[in-house]
Amino acid sequence: MLDRTPALTDAATTLPDTDTLIIGAGPAGLTAGYLLTKAGRNVVVIERDPVYVGGISRTVSYKDFLFDIGGHRFFSKSREVVDLWNEILPQDFIDRPRLSRIFYGRKYYAYPLRAFEALTNLGIFTSALCMLSYGKAKLFPNKNPRTFHQWVSNQFGEKLFSIFFKTYTEKVWGMDCDEISADWAAQRIKGLSLGHAIIDALGRSFGVNRKPSATLGEQGGVKTLLESFRYPRKGPGMMWEAATDRIRAQGGEVRMDRSLTRLAHDQTTGLWTVTLTSANGTVETVSARNVISSAPITELANALAAPPKSAANAAALRYRDFITVALITRAVKSFPDNWIYIHDPSVKVGRIQNFLSWSPEMAPPGYACLGLEYFCFEGDGLWTSPDADLIEMARREIDQIGLIAYADVSDAAVVRQPKAYPVYDDAYQANVEAVRQELESLYPTLHLVGRNGMHKYNNQDHAMMTAMLTVENILAGERRFDVWQVNEDAEYSEAGLSGAQEALKSERLVPRRVAA
Repeated sequence: MLDRTPALTDAATTLPDTDTLIIGAGPAGLTAGYLLTKAGRNVVVIERDPVYVGGISRTVSYKDFLFDIGGHRFFSKSREVVDLWNEILPQDFIDRPRLSRIFYGRKYYAYPLRAFEALTNLGIFTSALCMLSYGKAKLFPNKNPRTFHQWVSNQFGEKLFSIFFKTYTEKVWGMDCDEISADWAAQRIKGLSLGHAIIDALGRSFGVNRKPSATLGEQGGVKTLLESFRYPRKGPGMMWEAATDRIRAQGGEVRMDRSLTRLAHDQTTGLWTVTLTSANGTVETVSARNVISSAPITELANALAAPPKSAANAAALRYRDFITVALITRAVKSFPDNWIYIHDPSVKVGRIQNFLSWSPEMAPPGYACLGLEYFCFEGDGLWTSPDADLIEMARREIDQIGLIAYADVSDAAVVRQPKAYPVYDDAYQANVEAVRQELESLYPTLHLVGRNGMHKYNNQDHAMMTAMLTVENILAGERRFDVWQVNEDAEYSEAGLSGAQEALKSERLVPRRVAA
């Protein structure tokens, strides 16, 4: 969203003042823009990308093919979020079955695990070691787990950690599991236990336990992975393109190809002066009473005219980037997975998306498109590799895995996504808190929302909820809600029933109010 470009000498074009300027046209920014314009407020949304809205939730178009930047299920426990999805895109959702598998040791494993499949694939000896390791972890847990390794080993045992977590996690983050904070595991895997899954599956297989699994919200229940989800028929970009159209229809503006270069606050007038730059060097300035930022915290702090004392904390925050190589073929083997996790260390690919399993409208009849995801750091060897080299590597690896023969790939495209995931290292929490406290005390009309805006690895419904509550704060003229509590109070994870069903059962997801 942000760009540090050299100062330009040409005079900037001054645009009309606005009530709220929103940085970033992703799920958080567009949710805020839609709700504010719906309430009659004047809004300008700026987006660095010249073509696509939606941020990491956009849908990329290549010839007649559509593909996601990652996969984005429309699932939420929040009634408000589901209602908003239905309001913005009332006619274009389809219900899709959820299926994902793990590829490990040249074999596939259902996720969550199935008892006899796991026993057959791993062998009785390895399976017994997994259960013994799990038992040891329950008897002798680490009482103060600080790292991802310690947290997962506590939950699943060292053997299951080494098989089903270590390789994939280190591919995703480019870090040793002992360098990753336990916070990430607690947030993303909360309530799920592979150990419980195996025990439950074994019990049901032998007729010992035939009770239905407990669902979310039941006291003491084990969370189960959702079995279905809703999805826009032409990808998640449909949602955010529709939101953009509605913002404009309600009198707001969404300006593409605009990067934030400077953000200055006048304590006397209470107004923000925002300097924007387009790719061709055109400079614009706009004044706003409120600013909502979904930009990475590092770049927001860098753009502030008066650098905060916590600028060093902001600069220390790290991000993980990734590349999608979309391979097009007529000869793909039929497989129903939405995606497959690649735990095999012999290949670099971390996850493979099957876009036809997300929606049959993502590819023309007779074709299939698979998205191979490679996790990297912006500027490293993988990131800077020519597209042709990345496509060649993807073709070799998909052949090695056995999903498509090398010769059967007829076309391909490459998309790079910077700052896809905020990194949860051992210092991230203290760094975020230092920045947050300073910015909130100095700038009550500056609001941070969304995944990168808050440096929280959340899902799009959480990003939306932070925006929804920020809008309530702006309309009220005070911070009534602490948006930083959204994840904690939602208790959301990659688990539960389908979003539409669960939302009907849920009470309103509202974080605690800020203490007076």
